[in-house]
Amino acid sequence: MDWREYWNGPHPIYVNARHRTLHFARIAADIAALVPGPVSIALDYGCGEADAAGAVAEHCGKLYLFDTAPSVIDNLQRKFAANARIEILDEAALNKLPDQSLDFVIINSVVQYLSHAQLGAALDLLHRKLKPTGLLAIGDVIHVNDNAIADTLALFRFAWDDGFVFAAFMGVLRTIFSDYRKLRDKLGLTRYTPEDFIKLLGTHGFSGHRAARNIGHNQGRMLFVATPV
Repeated sequence: MDWREYWNGPHPIYVNARHRTLHFARIAADIAALVPGPVSIALDYGCGEADAAGAVAEHCGKLYLFDTAPSVIDNLQRKFAANARIEILDEAALNKLPDQSLDFVIINSVVQYLSHAQLGAALDLLHRKLKPTGLLAIGDVIHVNDNAIADTLALFRFAWDDGFVFAAFMGVLRTIFSDYRKLRDKLGLTRYTPEDFIKLLGTHGFSGHRAARNIGHNQGRMLFVATPV
């Protein structure tokens, strides 16, 4: 099993329904705040289930949702079939988007599952698809000094603030014995220093910097914003 196969099936990432709802609501609010303007053509690259994408779409002229897992794509198509501002893309459809057609691209909680070569290929593709004035945001990048303990503490802080501490504790116990933990131990997660990530962006045609605040609840992770050069 690899990460793509894992995300194509059921997984115990959310400790309960409240956690899932609050997680997606916070992510959507943070992404919406980054959208350059109300008529922006936007792409959520590696969007996952994107439960609250409708809230992001309210701030866009058009929102494309792209993922590589077939089950995720099927779920997205059912979920947002009635939303005229949202269009679901597979890899073929993403490649067919006109060059320099996007105002904004968000990649959130994705790059830790990609090798350096895979991320580089994605950045090259997105550099072609973004307008010269476009904006790229890459969130939830894991710092080289981060670890599972830091992620767990961030989850408990989130749970304490929003009232699902017991569920978070039970969820952590489930994760310890889950396929996610086994796959994380086997494959690892890709980590970066801020300097190395900015250098990587530059190698693929972007000028970027680390933002003051990450997307979502885990502020131990990093958000980078960049523009084509």
